[in-house]
Amino acid sequence: LRMSRLGRLCPTRSVLLLCDLQERFRPLVHGFPQVVSAAARVRQGCQAMGVPVLVTEQRPEVLGPTVPELGVQALPRHPKTSFSMVPALEAELSARPRLSAAILCGIEAQACGRSDPFLWGSPMERAVALGRLQQSGAFLTTSESLLLLLLRDCAHPCFRQVPWRQAPPTAAG
Repeated sequence: LRMSRLGRLCPTRSVLLLCDLQERFRPLVHGFPQVVSAAARVRQGCQAMGVPVLVTEQRPEVLGPTVPELGVQALPRHPKTSFSMVPALEAELSARPRLSAAILCGIEAQACGRSDPFLWGSPMERAVALGRLQQSGAFLTTSESLLLLLLRDCAHPCFRQVPWRQAPPTAAG
């Protein structure tokens, strides 16, 4: 069985996609600081493990830049008008033939639930969008669980570089 079919991740075959975490959404998205904090932890952990990070911005001239606390100032941004990340990232993704998993962090689930999630809209819209992602084969998880899936073992050389929300898990669990 392929690891991705089991929900397992391999850093060398994964990519992190950060979607539309922009200034204009800050006052509109419930829990925005928590969303950005979790996405920033995932970004830091992924970069420590060598996972490529791709950033999209929905109409940045209208919705502003990606929020600075995400820590992606040095990364290229991919502007888009589509309600999907895929067209803006198609060339980047095609250049990675060994890619088997995409890690999605973002907002606008009710608009982009076919291809990129998270916390926006009514609870019903969010539930439907996340359900659609699962029907399409996505594995839903938390930021910490995701990082543990990538690391697989506390003996991983990047374990101490990962920014844990709480104290890092020990070998005993």
